Amino acid sequence: MPVNVGSLLSAHAGQGGVAIIDLSRPKAPREIGYEALDAGCDAVAAGLAARGLGRGDRVGILALNRAEYIEALFGVMRAGAIPVPLNGKLPRETLAFIARDAGLVLLFVDAAHRKVCPPGVPVVDFDQDYAGFLQKRAFAAVEPAAADICLQPYTSGSTGRPKGVLLTHAGQAWQIETVVAARRMTPDDRILVAAPLYHKNALVWTKVGTAAGASLVLLGRFDARLYVEAIGRYRVTRLSGVPTMFHLILNEHEALARTDLSSVRSIAVGSAPASAALFEALARAFPNAMATNGYGVTEAGPVMFANHPAGLPRPATSIGYPLAGAEVRLDPGPDEGVLLTKNPGVMQAYHNLPDETARRLKDGWFDTGDVCRRDADGFYYFIGRSDDMFVCGGENIYPSEVESTLERHPDVLQAAVLPVPHELKGEVPVAFVVARPHSNLSAQAVKDWALAHGPAYQHPRRVFLIPELPLAGTNKIDRAALKARAMAAPPEPSRGG
Repeated sequence: MPVNVGSLLSAHAGQGGVAIIDLSRPKAPREIGYEALDAGCDAVAAGLAARGLGRGDRVGILALNRAEYIEALFGVMRAGAIPVPLNGKLPRETLAFIARDAGLVLLFVDAAHRKVCPPGVPVVDFDQDYAGFLQKRAFAAVEPAAADICLQPYTSGSTGRPKGVLLTHAGQAWQIETVVAARRMTPDDRILVAAPLYHKNALVWTKVGTAAGASLVLLGRFDARLYVEAIGRYRVTRLSGVPTMFHLILNEHEALARTDLSSVRSIAVGSAPASAALFEALARAFPNAMATNGYGVTEAGPVMFANHPAGLPRPATSIGYPLAGAEVRLDPGPDEGVLLTKNPGVMQAYHNLPDETARRLKDGWFDTGDVCRRDADGFYYFIGRSDDMFVCGGENIYPSEVESTLERHPDVLQAAVLPVPHELKGEVPVAFVVARPHSNLSAQAVKDWALAHGPAYQHPRRVFLIPELPLAGTNKIDRAALKARAMAAPPEPSRGG
């Protein structure tokens, strides 16, 4: 029988370790030990059982990061029920759709999200009635069957309605054990988590961190200055986040200058493409740390890459070497194509979507839809989403490749590239660029750099200089907002190209 993933942290209860440093209220931080966290998870599970809820029931969580979120996440699993983390930045109607699709029977929520709660779902409010819901007693975790589901996250829904991803206890237990070993995690680690807990980036670090007995330094939401200050105050050893977060962190010059950053040994940048320029900047700011380019797909476990087993140095922009036990291949290959993976952590199916499941999952191989390449040492590199690729005058363009070229410019802090319609070329790239502070960057300089350092067909036909890139709910760039802005902009005089 597979282990209940919600109970993996129990191995560290009673050993005196700190599980969570909760900074959701920065002026009143809370420190929760493993014994207290373990008891809290039991109390959630017992509270569900007291309401007649258990195996297979879907329980939503809609809240900012906080210790109670993690108690609920693992406590729901212990009860045999299935946690469904919800993105609080989704529109109300999308949250209602997820509630109906998942068949939520209960929803944990905080005060900030009460107004967007899906109708018709009973609520337990972390800020009002959570204490009354808890049943403070030991709880024997439900033993899952081989195919029992432990987690049902939803995809972002950026290209349609969100899809529920069914992840099993057996698959997640394998994933957690394998990643803890691959990353050489120990109870001495302190991991700074600021991405939202409904997102795979934060979920992975929460699962592997607690399984390793490490301490999670948990921000309620991302704030660049608080993030930097937390590193020094709590002697953080591992940082995690998406590229946009790290760009903003590196822009906190005063906070970085006054903070002791020497404790940081590992920086995991993931969930979106990251440029070589970003890794160079991280190396300067955190000289004791190794920064790696992470890659994960919710449906695939989500982790499938790590460092090279022979100890070969990992190139900065590589997403790594296949994780032990994870098969990967490229279609059509052999060294470039769409990435497919087969490993124990791959999803069982999409919830209520048999046709989509059959399209993406064949004979245990999951089609990620991401185009990658492999070098002679077996390291993989992300090129772009197959559905993000567009054709400009007969040439295939991946936005991430153009962004990487632009971000090598010494005056470019961050770039986002996307296609717009063109009467002759079909579609052409345009770029939204954030300049480094105190630089005199011009739109023409960006175009000239692209023409000098990449294929001519890839250069952005129009450049918008903006103070910052808009963010979506997962702290990724809001490309839909940028596309709308580009389409609404008055046309420039045509110069061909």
